[in-house]
Amino acid sequence: MREDGSMKLYTPPQTNLNASNIILGLMRIAELDNEEIRTLVGTARDAGINFFDHADVYGPPPHGCETRFGEAVTFSPAEREAVIIQTKVGIRPGSFDFSKEHILESVDGSLRAMNLDYIDVLLLHRPDALVEPDDVAAAFDTLESSGKVRNFGVSNHTPGQVELLKRSVTQPLAFNQVQLSITHAPLIAAGVASNMAGLDQSIDRDNGILDYSRLHDITLQAWSPFQKGFFDGVFLGDRKAFGPLNDVIDELATSYGVTPTGIAVAWITRHPANMQVVLGTTKPARVRESAAGSEVPLSRADWYRLFTAAGHVLP
Repeated sequence: MREDGSMKLYTPPQTNLNASNIILGLMRIAELDNEEIRTLVGTARDAGINFFDHADVYGPPPHGCETRFGEAVTFSPAEREAVIIQTKVGIRPGSFDFSKEHILESVDGSLRAMNLDYIDVLLLHRPDALVEPDDVAAAFDTLESSGKVRNFGVSNHTPGQVELLKRSVTQPLAFNQVQLSITHAPLIAAGVASNMAGLDQSIDRDNGILDYSRLHDITLQAWSPFQKGFFDGVFLGDRKAFGPLNDVIDELATSYGVTPTGIAVAWITRHPANMQVVLGTTKPARVRESAAGSEVPLSRADWYRLFTAAGHVLP
């Protein structure tokens, strides 16, 4: 956060968006009442966050959380132009589906649910093993030409899967939303320990997503930034599993004048890949704390202290 309390906005490559590097994810709002949703969104806007993340599968399917959002939040024309609404498509009960028919149907459902005329960013949610790139391309062309979607990307995709899509898709795939936190950081940690036989950390589990994304101007969006692993609970305050890490986090929080939440966010936003952090919280306080940490200038030494305190190895 800058001295005037505002958040610096930037333009992710391959887009003309004016975006915050913090994204408020809305996957848990189904049980909130309208006033709680408005408070959560309003807190984000007051903190300078202008980017909001949905998916058709969040909440009671289909479009549960999107429907709650549309019921609770109304944008004036000026407000709508000032915010970025992102949603995702492709997960169905028991399968993944990138068919043209499903993509188009789902986007129409998202627009109806949120009372919107267009979506700023559409992501393909989880890789579909049966994907036909020509089908995806046809859907994206229809969505772009109709004005229903302005930017496109993927989520949880490897470089090879992105390249396969690019064989047919002509729109830039500007985003890839992936899991990343200090404790769940294989996309960073593997590169640090490359070529180290016998060290599990050196195993490349994603075919070089980080370097590929930097080389091809794809913005990574980090989901579950406070999770230990895959929905294993948060590492913040867990001194039994991550005592040394929490000691360092607490020390740096005091040093930089933010909360431990802010330090966890800063570890991601400090990386030169200019990643965005996707929050999954419904707590306004954590939204404010995350925004405050988004521009903390962690030193190189402090960034690596956090990295090693989380259990990652520097060979």
